[in-house]
Amino acid sequence: MERRNAWKAYDEKDLAQLMELGKQYRRFLDNSKTERECTKEAIRIAELHGYRDLESMESLKPGDRVYVNTMKKAVQFYIIGSKPVEDGINIIGAHIDSPRMDIKQNPMYEDSDLAYLDTHYYGGIKKYQWVALPLSLHGVVAKKDGTVVDVVVGEAEDDPVVGVSDLLIHLSAKQLEKKASVVIEGEDLDVIVGSIPLKGEDKDAVKANVLAILKEKYDIEEEDFLSAEIEVVPAGKSRDFGLDRSMIIGYGHDDRVCAYAEIEAMMNIVDIPETTCCCILADKEEIGSVGATGMQAAYFENAVAEIMDKMGCFGDIKLRHALARSRMLSCDVSAGYDPSYASAFDRKNAAFLGRGVCFNKFTGARGKSGSNDANAEYIGKLRRIMDDAGVAFQTAEIGKVDEGGGGTIAYICALYGMEVIDSGVPVLSMHAPWEIISKADLYEAAKAYNAFLLNA
Repeated sequence: MERRNAWKAYDEKDLAQLMELGKQYRRFLDNSKTERECTKEAIRIAELHGYRDLESMESLKPGDRVYVNTMKKAVQFYIIGSKPVEDGINIIGAHIDSPRMDIKQNPMYEDSDLAYLDTHYYGGIKKYQWVALPLSLHGVVAKKDGTVVDVVVGEAEDDPVVGVSDLLIHLSAKQLEKKASVVIEGEDLDVIVGSIPLKGEDKDAVKANVLAILKEKYDIEEEDFLSAEIEVVPAGKSRDFGLDRSMIIGYGHDDRVCAYAEIEAMMNIVDIPETTCCCILADKEEIGSVGATGMQAAYFENAVAEIMDKMGCFGDIKLRHALARSRMLSCDVSAGYDPSYASAFDRKNAAFLGRGVCFNKFTGARGKSGSNDANAEYIGKLRRIMDDAGVAFQTAEIGKVDEGGGGTIAYICALYGMEVIDSGVPVLSMHAPWEIISKADLYEAAKAYNAFLLNA
């Protein structure tokens, strides 16, 4: 059964709210090209709505709004409800890392009068999509004296950009015979950063000139790259897409579109909810949710324990009850049906742009490997919540059986015994430098997440 196009039901008020939400989201997306920037921007928004750092709170009571910042690359937001936390939490969780290229620890070299930065790609990308594009540098450099320098190059109108060159078509006969997966090799994704030699230098003079520029602007040395986290991402702002402005094209919709919908849902809760509400923005999902800021780390469980302790109700069994009795939407994007590549999809079970927020009962690959497979009873409850709130929603899976697959953080949180299902926004060109979403799906996702938090 195909769900109807959400646009058909909108009145003038809906359209005005939808377009305004699209503008706000674009600002968020443009300011959040890395997980660090996304965490910082999310906290800025939350503090404007009365959220405080959990570490600053000696005790907690219903109605309090707190956040937990994990290494500046992951963050959780909580609104304390009137019911005991032991009864469970309503959780929405997204990831805020996106596919990209990372600068290596010893990256800079010169070859044929060009200076380069060596990179290692992060997450699943089609490497050939990242050449011949204007790219920018975002990140931090941690110096030995403890100072941390923020680096952003390529976003201001008068900024230079960098990029990876491609082989001209005139000499590409052999290149074009290669499989798409190896047309561009991973070690060939080196970023050109300069070509002017430094006067008075005989060896690696172009590299020396670039290092002099970095020294002047950021007071960093070549050795400081050893303790740097600098990401290479597409340069430029997101844009309205389509002559009717119904869509948005930008970098990092996966998964910052769901992250923003979560933030919007949390900030629109005015009264004290019955059930404690939680929004998780996690790092490292694109590489398996590993590391201290990935969802496999213990920071979520630790935060719930600390909240219960500051409410005077902590106990190991009570904590286990709170986690097991919780309900969660793992908010991650889904593959949008693309008529140009129809053979990859099962149309009956595909997500379409403009038909609302998408629920994926399972993700994984092949025989549902690596998947959280949501319970039918839980889905039935969610259907009621969405219909009661007037949310346009659809169901889908990621492409045809055995065509491929993907994963989210759902299976990790399900280990606590809580009910979890994937829910997100359909995306075209997922994992490309520029992805496409529908404003209608963003609008419905924010409504869906708010309804879930208040009624699950």
